[in-house]
Amino acid sequence: MKRLLLAVLCLVLVAGCANVPLESQPVVVSGERQGQGSGDVVPEPEKDIDPLSLVRGFIGATLKPGQGNAAARAYLDDQSRANWRPSRSLTIIQNTFGTVYDPAPQPDPNTVVVNVRGFDVGMLDQNSAFVPDYSPAALKVQVHKQANGQWRIADPPPDLYATESDFSENYTPVSVNFYSEQSATFVPDRRYVIAKPQSGLPGRVMDLLVNGPSTSLAGAVKNLLGEPVEIDTNVKSLDDGTLVVPLTGLSGVADDIRNLIAAQIVLTLQYVTSARIRILADGAPLVANHPDWRLNDLPAYTATLSPSLELPGLMTVGGRVRSLLDGAPVPGPAGNGGYDVVNAAQSIDGKRLAVVEHDGPKVRLRIGDLGHDLPLVGLGGTTLSRPTWRPGTGEVWTVVNELSVGRMVVSPNGQWTALTVNAADLIQQGGITELRFSRDGARVAAVVNDHLWVASVVGSGDSVALREPRLLQPHDLQEAVDVDWLDQDTLVAVTKSPSQPVVRVTVDGQRMDAFNSSNLTPQVHGVTAAPSRPIVVADASGLWTASELGEVWRPQAHSMKDADPFYPG
Repeated sequence: MKRLLLAVLCLVLVAGCANVPLESQPVVVSGERQGQGSGDVVPEPEKDIDPLSLVRGFIGATLKPGQGNAAARAYLDDQSRANWRPSRSLTIIQNTFGTVYDPAPQPDPNTVVVNVRGFDVGMLDQNSAFVPDYSPAALKVQVHKQANGQWRIADPPPDLYATESDFSENYTPVSVNFYSEQSATFVPDRRYVIAKPQSGLPGRVMDLLVNGPSTSLAGAVKNLLGEPVEIDTNVKSLDDGTLVVPLTGLSGVADDIRNLIAAQIVLTLQYVTSARIRILADGAPLVANHPDWRLNDLPAYTATLSPSLELPGLMTVGGRVRSLLDGAPVPGPAGNGGYDVVNAAQSIDGKRLAVVEHDGPKVRLRIGDLGHDLPLVGLGGTTLSRPTWRPGTGEVWTVVNELSVGRMVVSPNGQWTALTVNAADLIQQGGITELRFSRDGARVAAVVNDHLWVASVVGSGDSVALREPRLLQPHDLQEAVDVDWLDQDTLVAVTKSPSQPVVRVTVDGQRMDAFNSSNLTPQVHGVTAAPSRPIVVADASGLWTASELGEVWRPQAHSMKDADPFYPG
């Protein structure tokens, strides 16, 4: 079942002058609220509009309501109106952009080429997933004077274009959930759907769910609703408010898979409906004796992926590992000075500790039970990044010499073995100084050449790779130093920037927000985060905590200078 991308935005058009200007100055283009339905008559562009304003108006009309991009189509000549079939991709440009005539001479005096000056900040791909970017806009538009003296676009672009504000106003983010067999949980796949009409939101989201994961997660998760499963008829609401999701193609599917499918649907639709959800398979309840579902009917799939509140977190300071709870050193050599600790990571259950220690001019890795001697595991180098525990596996990963990813796997008898990770796609971006698993294990976040990247984790057993690396906020987020996962699809990064030392970033890089910088002393050099926990950052003076963007950072109760904090995981 295919989703029809409805257009939903209105843009204040820049009026043309009586005389054709040589260029239009960059201005911020604001968007109006929706006020027109698809049945409204689409007006023609303003009479005698000049080519520069025409192109600006065309971009502004892209997301106006109307079937078949009718508002934007009004800016085209007759032939293009009939033949234009834009792709489902949407290029998003900065709000401030300009239009200027191409300097190359045109053989026809009634034809001009208009160049759009600005920057692309990303695109919405065919799967309705945001792909970050920051590059000069490459849009050239040919405009032709018609027989009636009016200018119209003769060669519209193959993709749609819209400004950031228009996109944000008219699309709503949703987390489409897919199952991870590795960690036995669901992984959110951030997508964007047209927000109105609101009544059609559940159906549009279900279309995305059935069509499978986005490119950024392909291979890292499983689509339980893949072929031959389809949506049988329209997703609709009954008079009593119940939302009905009718499926087909599930004959012979086992009960445990049916329960997972129900969970996948309910977790995904929670963002667009609060109603009961009736899930049917060929007209009968998908799960016998359980036709209707709400969010509280589901098991807590992520419960084992977040650290227990009884585990307060740890910190490394002065070559030792100490507790964030009271500042006391942990028992054993990691806390009593037996090892000269550089950095460390605690397992999600709190029972094990991975420690990087100094070994003369180099460093080496130890892993073992917290409070006991930690055996060497045969991995070392000039540098090792802070270890990170892979959810659902007991594996420990660390970056060796910024150039390769070491993967330590434990056998049933407690012996650690080094396996390789195919990280070529990420390593070719530059030196990796930090690597951190998401709480569901489907992704890693990395600091590469002072920039923030996210990649998917594909495969199991002897063959694991990091695929589809994405550079997040390439223009506004630079000089990154450390990163951690606030939740499954949100990151917290710290930077060398004194103006925005701590930022929150969506997993796809579509949005970034700066935390309050009050009380922090540059340089901030460390961060740890976890669901339902305060964020802890380390600056030049010690440790600070906060939970909300506008909150003033408070001193951590047992702060120590040069400490680096970490929650389990």
